[in-house]
Amino acid sequence: MTQTEIVIMVAAYLIVLAQGIFLFIDAKKRNRMAWVWGIVGLIQAPMPLICYYFFVIRPDRKKRGIKQ
Repeated sequence: MTQTEIVIMVAAYLIVLAQGIFLFIDAKKRNRMAWVWGIVGLIQAPMPLICYYFFVIRPDRKKRGIKQ
């Protein structure tokens, strides 16, 4: 492996880790299966964030009456 490939792998790992942590913390605040969202967030990026937005954040905003 070249040094460039290692840097790319480390960056990808950090992005996926940050995404998983964010999904876990936010899902815990919203009482929405935090462990499931955290684990799904560790699988790939950015699809879990997109799904989380459409299945959790958007319905939660509509329920609270917050416009975007």
